[in-house]
Order: sequence, then structure tokens, then C-alpha cells
Amino acid sequence: MHPILNIAIKAARRGATVINRASMDLDLLEVQAKQPKDFVTEVDRAAEAAIIETIREAYPEHSILAEESGASGDADNGEFQWIIDPLDGTTNFIHGFPQYCVSIGIAQNGVMQHGVIYDPNRNELFTASRGKGAFLNDRRIRVGKRTRLSDTLIGTGFPFRNFEHIDAYLGMFRELAEKTAGLRRPGAAALDLAWVACGRTDGFFEMGLSPWDMAAGALVVQEAGGLVSDFGGEGAYLKTGNLVAGSPKIFGQLLPIVQSHCGEALKA
Repeated sequence: MHPILNIAIKAARRGATVINRASMDLDLLEVQAKQPKDFVTEVDRAAEAAIIETIREAYPEHSILAEESGASGDADNGEFQWIIDPLDGTTNFIHGFPQYCVSIGIAQNGVMQHGVIYDPNRNELFTASRGKGAFLNDRRIRVGKRTRLSDTLIGTGFPFRNFEHIDAYLGMFRELAEKTAGLRRPGAAALDLAWVACGRTDGFFEMGLSPWDMAAGALVVQEAGGLVSDFGGEGAYLKTGNLVAGSPKIFGQLLPIVQSHCGEALKA
């Protein structure tokens, strides 16, 4: 295992320790709204601090892009950038809904090289390094083998902050509800992508995501044999925030449906 991946795993577990401790006393949580329906707790910040401290101990010169503290270090001139979501699924966490995770991606010269997603509720550790495959608790994982859209379970994320494109989304939702075995919205995009990678779902789509929601998960899907793109079928999802992922056979059926509803504005 690459040394940098070992540090990422160590950092994710440290962050999860903070989260697990706080999950025992949810009634004591101080919750703030960054904007309507977008929450942050002291747990997000404490978990992020524990993660960053672990990274800084090993790699003080690396740059970091983290959800709560923003960017630090020079990502343009630095070779490595860590992209961190200390608690993906904060709204779930606040409600005691056990679907949230720590997500850490590492880019080298702008290309994702390593990804770690840790689900503290199930003690499931998803890891991937470029060209080395994807793993769940050290077991190699692959995307699902279903070939017909009608047999699939598809993950998604409902718009909850920006409703500018709600009609396009509802169009996608309606068509896919009719054409698949089911749609699921668990509420943590990084875990949604990890579940595509291990075949629990066959595909995933969402709009309006942030880089830390996708960075690790997209690599895990790709290393598990899946495909990932933005709504235009290109690789700019970290910039556009719009993402489609799936096993190759299902991705090829899912993307055109998403494109047929999203319009030119969302294909970029």
C-alpha cells in the first residue's frame, strides 16, 4: 500500500473517532446553518482538525482543500492536494440517521491518485489508488454486473439548497423511476459513490456537488471498473459539480437520460 494512502486511512479513522464520540450525545450538539438547509456542527470542525493535523504531521508541505476550513497551501504550485470532507452527510448525522462518512481524496498535479471513504457506522473502509484497484476492508471490489436498466438500483441526491434546476431533476427522477427497479437517496454522496463501486447500486447521478463530495468516490468507482463523468460526458465533474457514475453498461444508459432532461446549461 502506498505510504500516502496509509496516512489518509489514519487521518480518516482519527476523524471518525471524533464523529463516533459525538454521535453518543447528539442532543448536546451545537448546529449552525452555513446557509439554508446546509448545516455544520462543531463535530465537522473537530473531525476536520483531527484529519488535517494527521496530514500535516506527515506532509506539512502539501496543500489542503477542506469543506469547513477552505483551502490552505498553494494548490497551483504544490504537487499534492488533499481534498477533504470530514463529515459527508451532516444533516443525516444531526438526525441520528446512520448514513454519513469521512471522505479524503489526494490529487497529484491535478490528477486524483488516492481515495479513502470511511463509514464509521458499518466500520467499512473503501480505498483506491490509481491503477491499483478499489477495496472494501482489504477485499477487492468491482461494480455491479447488471446490464439492463430495468433491473438496476440507482442512487441520487435531491436538490436541497439550489432549486434552480428542480424541474430538470424531477424529469430525470420520473423517467428513471419508471425505467429502473428503484431510486435511492441515502444522503451522503461519497458513500453513494462507494456503493456504486461495490455493486450495492448500479449507478448514481447528482447535480450541485462540491469537489470534496466527489474526489475520493469518483476514483473508487473508476478503480472498481466503473465510469464517471459530468453531465456532458466529460471529466470536468469536480468543476461543474454535476456527476453521473455507474458500471459501464449502466452508465451508457443512464447518461443519455440525464442529458435529455438537464438542458445545455447543465451539460457543461
